[in-house]
Amino acid sequence: MHNSITDKELAFETKKISSLVWEYSIPAIIGTLVNSLYNIVDRIFIGQGVGAYAISGLAITFPVTTLASSLGMLIGVGAASRISISLGEKKKHTAEQILGNSLMLILLFNAVIITLFYVYLDKILLAFGATENTLPYAREYLQIVLIGNLFISLCYSFNNMMRASGYPRKAMITMLIGAVLNIILDPIFIFVFDLGIAGVAWATVISMFIGMLFVMHHFAQETSMIRIRKKNIGLDWKIVMAIVSIGLSPFFMQVAASGVAVLLNTSLLKYGGDLAVGAYGILNSMLLIVVMTVVGLNQGTQPIIGYNYGAGNYSRVKETLLYAIKVATIITCSGFVIGMFFPRQFAAAFTGDQKLLDIAENGIRLSMIAFPLVGFQVVAGNFFQSIGRAKQAIIQSLSRQIIFLVPALLFFPPLFGLNGVWIAMPVSDFLASLLSLYLLMGQTKIIRAMQESQPLYH
Repeated sequence: MHNSITDKELAFETKKISSLVWEYSIPAIIGTLVNSLYNIVDRIFIGQGVGAYAISGLAITFPVTTLASSLGMLIGVGAASRISISLGEKKKHTAEQILGNSLMLILLFNAVIITLFYVYLDKILLAFGATENTLPYAREYLQIVLIGNLFISLCYSFNNMMRASGYPRKAMITMLIGAVLNIILDPIFIFVFDLGIAGVAWATVISMFIGMLFVMHHFAQETSMIRIRKKNIGLDWKIVMAIVSIGLSPFFMQVAASGVAVLLNTSLLKYGGDLAVGAYGILNSMLLIVVMTVVGLNQGTQPIIGYNYGAGNYSRVKETLLYAIKVATIITCSGFVIGMFFPRQFAAAFTGDQKLLDIAENGIRLSMIAFPLVGFQVVAGNFFQSIGRAKQAIIQSLSRQIIFLVPALLFFPPLFGLNGVWIAMPVSDFLASLLSLYLLMGQTKIIRAMQESQPLYH
């Protein structure tokens, strides 16, 4: 067992960066893409099997499911970053304490959030832009999905920690198990049992439950590099703060995404009606595929950056960052090409409704004008999380969603109507990328100074 641990650590310190990035990123990209397929396949089956208003009803649930899953991000990403840094510092015991504290935090947070959403569900959905056409679909879906939120949180959070502790392929398998099951169950529940939108919800919950069993079994095994031990399950205030301080960045990003989705839904409803909300659901599917590919790349680079930063190998940290920026930009440029030249063909997978297709085609083209810059911005945000720089990571995560997008959504739609809603997105993408560049240049100066002050043997 000891040799395998040493081999993993040795690879972090000596293996060629591009090979290491792909070794960790390809399984993570497959995992995140497969995970995105959950949502996209759900939308395709709902659009083709239930109807156009059902797609809009599902779009109304985004803010709620995003908020609920943000707790998994808060703990999962924060714990994964801290585990990587601890392993780089050769503190395995600390990494195991982080695991135990994470489990307790997930159980507590889910108890609170599931109860709150259940008590106020209709009021929340109406505030988030539901109408009499879309409320029944949104309510029916969420009443089931909220039950499974604990499984979803455990599966996502511990999947991040599995990857951070040196098991990228196993982390990919967790996501594959859930997604493949979901894709099999969706058509059975919709078309065979005629369960409508409720069938999609049950398919999601069952799939995630099986994925959760797989990932939790890994951390119970003696052969795992780090394990959940009974003595570590609890709340140590110092460890909780270490997890949460880093996890706050993706958490705020998710909460911001949820708040912005509410503002987007209500703006779309005001300037374009229920079908404009459905068009955003389709646009969101395209953005999800591309951004989640970059997120997968980030998940692959996070253990490499975190470990080498903890071990003081700053030249490898910088090399990994630059390589990730290059790859992410190629990915977002590819998405831009599809959005500009094939928007209608993409939207046709979700609906045959010509009016909805017209709105979606125009919306995709306008909102993706600045999309090539998004890869750089997402990688920069992940970099600050990976090295434990909480403040910069939080500023980064809020910039695109809150600092720039909210004012743009308040400014452009009154001037340009529905087109103004779409234009707000590239404007915020452009400004957020400028802020990322400024923050990143400041941090690389600090790292350069740390590198120069190191003893020669490093």
